[in-house]
Amino acid sequence: MFWVRVFALSVPGYHGRYLRIDAQSACAECVPLRSATLQRWIGGVGLGVRLLMLENRPGIDPLAPDSALIVALSPLVGSPLTTSAKFAVVGKSPLTQRVCDALSSSHFALAAKRAGVDALVIRGAWTRPVVLLIDGQDRDVPLVTLRDARDLWGLPAAETETRLRATLGPEWHIAAIGPAGEALIPFATISHDGRHAGRGGLGAVLGSKRVKALAVRGNRRTALADPAQVVRLARDLSARSFGPATEKYRELGTVANLLVFNRLDALPTRNFASGQFEAAEALAAVDLAPARRLARKSCAACTIGCEHLYPSRDGSAVRLEYESLFALGPLCGVSDPTVVLEAAALCDRLGLDTISTGGTIAFAMEAARRGWLDPGLPSGRRLVFGDGAALLEAIGLIVTRNALGALLSLGCRRLAETLGGAAPDHAMHVKGLELPGYDPRALHAMALGLAVAARGADHNRSGAYEADFAGQTHRRQGDHRSAAAAIDAEDRAALIDSLILCKFLRGTIPNLYQTAAVMLSAVTGWTFQPDDLLSRARAIVDLRRAFNEREGATPAEDTLPPALLSDTDDPTDPTPRLSRDRLHSLLAAYYQQRGWTPDGWLPAHRRAELLAEIEEPPLRG
Repeated sequence: MFWVRVFALSVPGYHGRYLRIDAQSACAECVPLRSATLQRWIGGVGLGVRLLMLENRPGIDPLAPDSALIVALSPLVGSPLTTSAKFAVVGKSPLTQRVCDALSSSHFALAAKRAGVDALVIRGAWTRPVVLLIDGQDRDVPLVTLRDARDLWGLPAAETETRLRATLGPEWHIAAIGPAGEALIPFATISHDGRHAGRGGLGAVLGSKRVKALAVRGNRRTALADPAQVVRLARDLSARSFGPATEKYRELGTVANLLVFNRLDALPTRNFASGQFEAAEALAAVDLAPARRLARKSCAACTIGCEHLYPSRDGSAVRLEYESLFALGPLCGVSDPTVVLEAAALCDRLGLDTISTGGTIAFAMEAARRGWLDPGLPSGRRLVFGDGAALLEAIGLIVTRNALGALLSLGCRRLAETLGGAAPDHAMHVKGLELPGYDPRALHAMALGLAVAARGADHNRSGAYEADFAGQTHRRQGDHRSAAAAIDAEDRAALIDSLILCKFLRGTIPNLYQTAAVMLSAVTGWTFQPDDLLSRARAIVDLRRAFNEREGATPAEDTLPPALLSDTDDPTDPTPRLSRDRLHSLLAAYYQQRGWTPDGWLPAHRRAELLAEIEEPPLRG
């Protein structure tokens, strides 16, 4: 049991404090959050990155005991606003050595908020596997205790949740790691109720602390400054969420993107050798045949219902999205939907990020094809494009690090560095994070968004592909408009991820900053203006940049894999191209419009402003 220092200064929407848990000093304390801090950084990724700057010393190893893992909530969590039941997990990524914030939707977010805090900060490492219990039920201050988890070590996250809730009771909600997190695989996930905070390997950070799971419960609710207005806003947003802007997600799910991207030459195939997969129609059957689907579900507090479940070979339900379909299908040259479903289910059981898993295996297939890597597997099969059985065997080897698994467990960047020679040119990553399912040669605004993203190759922190698809830019001849689109997408994502709301709502909200200002004002009682929120969103983008620069990042990291860049542009060539010169011009426009230095650094005065806010001495209760 840990002692907890008491402090409570809640305002509408917030508890006004975060819980810092430190195993090494055997204590936990509630640390107050100033109103100015909450107004400035809002919640979610904004608050999480701010706390990470404060709690992590520069240059720390992400898997070191003192490395902080942060679960950040927002003022909207617990409100009736649809899709607001989300939490952000923030830390330094063991895959990229850069800032990482991963989001998940679930009842865990609601339970954590009811525990009476706006964030959890976990530091230190236990000597044995444990479950961390945070009990805010009928308490002014949460009680923090440990449960031995040696009986759970080695289990999938879903089974861990089931066993713990059977023991603890249904009011407890659990976020857990699988075997990959225990094995410190740098692209391990943290999961709850089939949803995953997936990218960047924060499951390994939790595993390094020997924490199998976080279990929370509570019944402390935050007030709403204007309950009637919040209810009106919630009804309007729910009504919008049933409209045509979200129909695709409800009826088909994101897997419907497969054929669209294939038609646009933007579907990454065989480690990005091309943007079209000749067997795309075979995989499209997964979402186009209604009889194939088992069920459709919604996240907690969500009216959209985008989650589509399909049966695997053993009859279990598999949640499948476009990114998993692309990464375990076309990227590896696999066209059998049954194999793709089984591969996605295996990643879920092990606790592996599907994009990084598929990206790393696809690169290994490419390396084997070029003679840089022995493709032999323990079964006698060879790791080649299109072999579904080899794909499944390779996934299983990652967590055990057996045979080829020792190399695959590194992620594609470190695997390529290990192979040396020309291999790094063909490793499809940015800053160490494997590329998502958008071929940047066909989508130049998205190419820029991928290159500059603080988390690494990232479709969730920069949805600039929307501008490419909508015709707001010339998707194959990017220019200053592409830079503006990338900045706009990045700013909007920073705000949405701090509120935290689902990005599938973006098409239902005509003026995000105006709507968000009204929402936050109604929830908190503070007065927000649209321009204020745009400024806050840009501050969050800059703060991520400041964190990465502190950790050794340079603007040279703002690039794409050399194999994707050509020497020249040829507008008449039907094959999409992105030249090095064009990418450089896009970066120059981006830096200029962001207000950074011409060579891509955060200006010294801007860094000083941000650090002055971060390094203010924290209040103590």
